[in-house]
Parts: sequence; structure tokens; C-alpha cells
Amino acid sequence: MLVARMKPKIAVVEIHGAIGGGIKSPEMEKLLNRIMDDPRLRSVVLDIDSGGGGASASDYIYHAAKRLAGRKPVVAVIRGIGASGGYMIACAAHRIVAAPGSIIGSIGVISVRPALEQLLERAGIGVNVNKSGKFKDLGAPWRETTEEEDAKLQELIDDTYDSFVGVVADSRDMSRERVRELATGEVYLAPRALEVGLVDEIGDLDLALDLAARAADIPKRAVYLRPQRGLRARLFGPLVDTLVESVADSLERRLWQGRHGL
Repeated sequence: MLVARMKPKIAVVEIHGAIGGGIKSPEMEKLLNRIMDDPRLRSVVLDIDSGGGGASASDYIYHAAKRLAGRKPVVAVIRGIGASGGYMIACAAHRIVAAPGSIIGSIGVISVRPALEQLLERAGIGVNVNKSGKFKDLGAPWRETTEEEDAKLQELIDDTYDSFVGVVADSRDMSRERVRELATGEVYLAPRALEVGLVDEIGDLDLALDLAARAADIPKRAVYLRPQRGLRARLFGPLVDTLVESVADSLERRLWQGRHGL
């Protein structure tokens, strides 16, 4: 029986947008696992343009990409923003390429909650809570946190931050102390990120494809992949994007007119 020879390819995985929002960790894990098990896909490029998002979702995708990197060469390319969770995912790759004008870093953790206590009070709205433990409504927006609760929240943030520092230290072959010097939450333009060791190359997707092809010793032949989206996302995604863009443009015009007295 004749068997057609499979042409090896590079899988290019698009990771654009908010992690945990448009980028769902379960769907991304399924995609990365399929790539890992497909013998035709010999190497991978993670095409990243993300300012991050949920800490848990970012960590989950990072570990899925790290498993993939244990089986196949993986190159990350940051074309616009590779910050916070976006940068964490890039750290799963064997090499990180950054576009010259890209923004890198924001290594850190933040927790934000609305403080609605005064607003609810003015509106005459009270909140009745029945709970099983004193920390069950930790971080609730309808009341101020206690000192003990603030300490608990800070402990959670510190633990998550330490985990992020460990990921960067292992990936970039740095000491944790050096990573902490860089992990102040600030961002770096790509040339500066290269100088401090957060990326390996300045370049574009084409360079990332070259590196991925070379690592797998295959021709530079790519297939572009993204997680499957549900019917609702396929139907309403473009409409929502257009609406958001329209609102943003309107706000930007009003702000510009206000600054210039128009």
C-alpha cells in the first residue's frame, strides 16, 4: 500500500487579545494538545499580541505551552504587546522574538475591586449576607475590607507574583533576584527588553518562522491556527468589535475636542 508522504509544517498559533476574555484557556489547551499530537506539525510559533488578563488563565496556558515545548521546538513572537500574562505565555517558548516597537514586560500581579459602599448607601440599598466563614465574602465591593482581609489579599497577590517571577527566572536563565529587579510592573520597549534579557531577538513573524524551521530542520511552510470559536462568537464577534471601535473613536474625538476647546 502506498502512503502519501506528509509535508512537515510550522504551526502558527494566534494569541491576540485579553487572556481569560477572548482567549479561553480550555480552548487554547485543546489546540496546543492537538498540535503536540500531530506528526505533521514539527515546530510551533506562538504569535502573541496581548496585554495579559486573568492570572489563572495565563498560568494554565503557559503550562500547556510548556508541555508542548517539551515535545517540539517553540518560538514566541511578540508583534505588539507581550505584557503580564502575555509575556508569561511567551516564556514557555525556547526563544522569544519581539518586533522593534513592541511593548514587553509588566511582570507583576494586580487585583482591583470596585468600592461601592458609598454609592449603595446614597442609593439607599443595603446588602444582607449569610456566609459559612468569615472570609467567604473576601473582597466584596459593598463594604470596606478589614486589615486582616487586606493581609489575606496581599498574601494571595504575593504568592502569585512569586510564581510569575519563578517562571521568568527559569525561562530566561536569570536569578530570582535579578527578575525581581525587572518585575516592578513596568514595561520595556523591545530593544530595552533585549538588553535586559527578557527577549532573544528583535524581528518579526518571518524571523520567528525562520527560527522555527531551522530548529525542526524543515522548510519554512506554515499553517495558521486558532482555537475554535462557538457559533455566538462567530456571529457576534465582528459586530461587537465594530461597536467597541466606534465607541472608542467617538470618545477619542470628544476628548481631543475638549483638550483643544472645540
